[in-house]
Amino acid sequence: MEKNNDRAIEVTDAELSVLERLWDCGEATIRDLTSALYERGAASEYATVQKLLDRLAKKGAVRRHKRSPAHVFEAIAQRDDLIGSELRKVASRLCEGSLTPLLTHLTAEARLTDEDRDRLLEWIQRSREEEGR
Repeated sequence: MEKNNDRAIEVTDAELSVLERLWDCGEATIRDLTSALYERGAASEYATVQKLLDRLAKKGAVRRHKRSPAHVFEAIAQRDDLIGSELRKVASRLCEGSLTPLLTHLTAEARLTDEDRDRLLEWIQRSREEEGR
């Protein structure tokens, strides 16, 4: 899957539900998604999923494959794309655009394992090396 770092991806909660299902299963038809998301799988729910997929396709978050009579969809936006977009919005709104207060709060409030701390330190070190510090 390609990264979409050059633009923010904004999705509604309903669109996120569809994306989460696609992230979990890789590819799915509208019928597959409707069955997974709605207990009844009624025609109106099928139409809702179809509309959500249309909106996600326009946003560049999903791709439609026409390999069979039933179109198959896959997510092209990655979970990390949405996490980054949402964190930048929160930082902009609450922290004057700086991620530092947000990150320090998250790490202070979370119960980080030693493994989590090691991964964070590795990421910081790699980030410094990539920036030439």
